[in-house]
Amino acid sequence: MRWEVVLPLFLLCFFATDLLRTAHSIWLNLPPSGTKCVSEEIQTNVVVLADYVVVADHSHSPTISIKVTSPYGNNLHHSENVTHGQFAFTTTEAGNYLVCFWLSDHKHEAGNEISVNLDWRTGIAAKDWESVAKKEKIEGVELELRKLEGAVEAIHENLLYLKDREADMRTVSERTNARVAWYSVMSLGVCIAASTLQIWYLKRFFQKKKLI
Repeated sequence: MRWEVVLPLFLLCFFATDLLRTAHSIWLNLPPSGTKCVSEEIQTNVVVLADYVVVADHSHSPTISIKVTSPYGNNLHHSENVTHGQFAFTTTEAGNYLVCFWLSDHKHEAGNEISVNLDWRTGIAAKDWESVAKKEKIEGVELELRKLEGAVEAIHENLLYLKDREADMRTVSERTNARVAWYSVMSLGVCIAASTLQIWYLKRFFQKKKLI
């Protein structure tokens, strides 16, 4: 096999394997008052799975509240007075999905730091491959190939999503440029009309005064 063929295949497998591991483990330090939020831009028809747990530096774990909202403000998950939990959903809107945490226990001492660990998985990383392997009775290399196939499909969908976003941004840019051009032409026309009227008015004024 020629090197020109081996190198693209190697790169494809590398990025596909990296995509399979796409999961974000985020640590958030919650303030005594107020809200701490994290967001991620996700396209439509993407599976999202997340686990969260309170990590405190003392024996008593204070309770927190959590709220997950879609780009259009729809409530996807809301829990209060919890120390851990999980949420899962399939996106129906493209945009930034927001996850917010805040302390429910107002008796918590300000000196003790409260952290929340958020294990955020999307797309191919959120898929339960153990269930797939049991259902389809596959294992080993065949299972890894199925994972790579899913990763390649996810890459293809992401590229299509980016292409659509680029087309939308180009359309908005072209519309904006067209509006700016029309505004410039209208502004120039108004300036020319105002100058013409001023010259006509001054000419009439001086003619009435018999200055010219």
